[in-house]
Amino acid sequence: MRVLYFSDTFLPKTDGVAVSIKNFSELLTLRGHEFTICAPRYGEDDFERMGDNIHVVRFRSGFLPSYPDIKVVLPSPGKIKKVIEEFQPDLIHIHTPGLLGLYAINAAERYGIPTIGTYHTLMAEQEMYVSFYRLFKLDKLFFKINKFKKKLNIDELDKYVKFDNFNIRKKIILKICNDLYNRCDVVISPSHLIKQQLIEYGIERPITVVSNGMDLKRFSGKIKTLNQQAPKILHVGRISYEKNCDVVINAFKLVHEKFPKATLTIIGEGPAIESLKRQAEHLELKDAVIFTGFVPNAELHTIYPQYDLFLTASTMETQGLVVLEAIACGLPAVGVDSFALPELIQDGKNGYIAPAFDVKKLAELSIKLLSDEKQYQILSRNSIEIASGHEMEKCVDDMESVYEKVIEAMKGKEKKKSLFEMLMDFM
Repeated sequence: MRVLYFSDTFLPKTDGVAVSIKNFSELLTLRGHEFTICAPRYGEDDFERMGDNIHVVRFRSGFLPSYPDIKVVLPSPGKIKKVIEEFQPDLIHIHTPGLLGLYAINAAERYGIPTIGTYHTLMAEQEMYVSFYRLFKLDKLFFKINKFKKKLNIDELDKYVKFDNFNIRKKIILKICNDLYNRCDVVISPSHLIKQQLIEYGIERPITVVSNGMDLKRFSGKIKTLNQQAPKILHVGRISYEKNCDVVINAFKLVHEKFPKATLTIIGEGPAIESLKRQAEHLELKDAVIFTGFVPNAELHTIYPQYDLFLTASTMETQGLVVLEAIACGLPAVGVDSFALPELIQDGKNGYIAPAFDVKKLAELSIKLLSDEKQYQILSRNSIEIASGHEMEKCVDDMESVYEKVIEAMKGKEKKKSLFEMLMDFM
């Protein structure tokens, strides 16, 4: 089959969406399928092929002013028309709800091509990129504000800003995303918890769960031994505001008081990096918090086993690829009760779950995990077991099966009705 991917983010920019697209397309070409990937143009590191059966078409793009790393693809209806007419896809698979995804769904309807949409990212949870408060707090004036924290009562304000789950910006973003995904024939969710969330959000199309998966052979899968004297804590991912790395550093401050030789390593790049470095220096953790910058995904499997604990405060994971990679290396993890994280970090089984933004509880649970060597090894063993359910080959089987069912269901005059009948078991 010939599959046409549309994504507003792709390599050479590395994130969970790009890695997922790369993995599935490469492995599915080994089964005889062909892919064309429509993605933004970044610059001199762009490439146009990944092997013989994966072609990458680049589109002119600008950037989001409040988050320059997010590309905004400029309208190119003629180019999309040309791609479709030359490639003759059997299926369109949309990976992002941005403008390129919108162009894709319009083209799919015009040409009568069956369409799948993967809900990789909860875009409504990224409304802080148009939030002057969050940018103001975390950027250049961070420490000036901190001096007057009591006077401004910032902690009280945090409660209203962070937990206002249905503010006007979020409603607008949610409606835009729903309008796009409700025009797809099938929606793919990376986890069961996110599937339930999408139903609550108002997604009415059939939803099936296909994990982004991973090649478990790359990861150690060995039970860890705890270094109690100088525990090494790890955070990996895009250093962007919705990942709440500021919460991780604040929690580590309390952990460091209990374990003075403990270190926190933050791997990744992103718009929040400079404010986090200033935060670490302000908290007198400059020597204990290590910022490595970007590390290629191909090297991470050698890095995870060097650490004792994976710590995250992200509140918008649809799956959490780096969490999956970490637990596949036997790391216990501590995270927050938000969206898909509790599916990979199972409270009391392979780590612990704290309430979102609860710095004290994150620290307490991290200290608890690092204080009991016998329990630590049980958690480590369970991490490996949980990760084993996300073997990449099984996920590729699942994705291929969905593709085949959708293509088959879209044949004939009753294609829409047939599609629902064939996929009702996914609901």
